[in-house]
Amino acid sequence: MSLTAEHLFAVKGLVTIVTGAASGLGLAIAETMAANGADVVLVDRNEKELKRVGEEVLPRTEIAAVDVADPEAIRRLIDDVVARKGKLDVVFANAGISAGPGIVSPKGHIENIDLAAWNEVLATNQTGVFTTMQAAARHMKAQRRGRIVVTASVGGLRGAWATGYSYAASKAAVVNLVRQAALELAPFDIQVNAIAPGFFRTALGGGRLLDETATKPLEAMVPMKRIAMPREIAGVSLLLASPAASYITGSVFTVDGGITAA
Repeated sequence: MSLTAEHLFAVKGLVTIVTGAASGLGLAIAETMAANGADVVLVDRNEKELKRVGEEVLPRTEIAAVDVADPEAIRRLIDDVVARKGKLDVVFANAGISAGPGIVSPKGHIENIDLAAWNEVLATNQTGVFTTMQAAARHMKAQRRGRIVVTASVGGLRGAWATGYSYAASKAAVVNLVRQAALELAPFDIQVNAIAPGFFRTALGGGRLLDETATKPLEAMVPMKRIAMPREIAGVSLLLASPAASYITGSVFTVDGGITAA
């Protein structure tokens, strides 16, 4: 394999599905893959915003309004993509939601957690990730190659005052889900890895991370003393989809400005 960046990070023509692609990190990942020549399918439950992105931001991509919390819908989508394109190279299981405040607030204390909200988060962040991986793995096993990249969180790697219970539990679960799948799928030349972001300026958590005034206390917690922009997920996402990651599987890549180093 050539050691030039052009070949190491070549993703041109790779059929790629990105869930949660209408905004935030999912959109940044989709933009990165599309800019480097991948054949990208954008998936999101927000049909209106997804359509806008497909028309105004990434007009050369496909869109699919699907909620990953609906297992049959995500399976049908992946089956359809493979049927039409003949393969599936990369899946970014990125879609995720948050519900309720972290434990710094009395509303986020364990005795106040609403079970319906808990189940909603797990349906997307945990079961939705699992069924996305499951549907993708079936096709990747048959073709004996593929990449699966899951968006976890530093909130799933350690306790944190800013993190809610359901979010922390679901993100911790997908970290070990990635490791388990990596063990099974390695003989099929399928690499399974996770990205664990720290604080990024996205709409997650009701949009509080978009408020520069409100995020001052969070910035103080980060060794680099700032909140990341979505585009700063680009490098690691391109790496994990590319030939450069040919011997990387079962790994968790923190992109957190140093939070987990503390």
